[in-house]
Amino acid sequence: MEIVNLVGRNAYLPLIAIQAPLNLPVPHPHDRALLRPLSNLGKPKFSDSGVSFLRRTEYISSHQSKSRFDSTTSKSLIDNTGSRFKRPTLDVDKESPEYVKGQVEKSFQVAASYLKDPGRVRHPSKRNAKLIEAYPLIPDLDAFPDAGGYMGIKFLTNPVPPSSVYDIRLENSLFRPIIPTEEEELAKAAAREAHNQDPTRNPAPDDTLDYEFFLTETPESALAFKRKFDVFDPEKDEEEIYTERNGGGAGCFRFKRIRDYESASQIGTSYEKYDDEVMIAIHDGTDGLHQKAAHYYPMVRRIAIRPQRNKNIHKHKTGSTDQDENVIDFIDVRVEEPEEEMVAVRDVFRDHPYGKEQTAEEQGEANGAQLPTPESQSPRT
Repeated sequence: MEIVNLVGRNAYLPLIAIQAPLNLPVPHPHDRALLRPLSNLGKPKFSDSGVSFLRRTEYISSHQSKSRFDSTTSKSLIDNTGSRFKRPTLDVDKESPEYVKGQVEKSFQVAASYLKDPGRVRHPSKRNAKLIEAYPLIPDLDAFPDAGGYMGIKFLTNPVPPSSVYDIRLENSLFRPIIPTEEEELAKAAAREAHNQDPTRNPAPDDTLDYEFFLTETPESALAFKRKFDVFDPEKDEEEIYTERNGGGAGCFRFKRIRDYESASQIGTSYEKYDDEVMIAIHDGTDGLHQKAAHYYPMVRRIAIRPQRNKNIHKHKTGSTDQDENVIDFIDVRVEEPEEEMVAVRDVFRDHPYGKEQTAEEQGEANGAQLPTPESQSPRT
């Protein structure tokens, strides 16, 4: 601090000036932390190394969380290389029938233990959920159809006019496959052969089918038709249940043709019927026919259908006005017990879930067989 006297006209004015010393004093050690720049405030930052794959290892890290030395090598690697006697590795083929059979038997053992003590069952995510009742999951071998599985058909549009009342007729409708003409079969065969020779340039032929859709004319006929399949109905075999009479005077149910449908999409084959989706029905064991279990039924194919368009467009383009002679307006249906031949075909799937393999001779006979005609495919009356 300096005091300078300035000579004025009337008096001397004192002037005080503050100037920093030339030699800065050394700060006290306790105050050094206060002199850090703002960028260094916060958690301590470890020294950054230019080698990315060695960063934060025991070799270059400036932070030691433990006083003892820990190996950076994985424990599994030390166990495998440090022991003199190595555990033999089993080369197991998980696709082999023996391995699959062993895993299936093991799953049944676990399921049996859970059935004996349901309190052991725990939900994988909901810990508060408790098991109320358990059912064994088994196939319903007595309900396999002649195709070895069922088909799921989904309407993309409403098949009946809009209404505020549910149409009970939809629960018992009929689909009749439309047999392709000889020209269509020849075109598909040529497309299939071209696809086999050059799949990249020639797409696979369309193997979907068209269907005729039939419904009963009244809801009463639909309910009567449903009674024929009710095993607990004591009058299910009575002739009085039939609502119509056919040309021979026998009782029948009459279904009226509604319209033609075409396949919009088709998923699944007989070799994939147990892979993605199955139907499940719960039986409590009180009907006298099924044991208490969750019975599953294989799905051979899932089809989405829509009203036929392609053939109608083709008819308009070509100007064809000829009506199909094979169009059926009504179908008369009688419900009867299956014949022995049909029962034998169904029983094959008890021992062979995917169907019995055909021999070379049987395949030759199947390939040489003629295509069925619409007359041979018409329903029995």
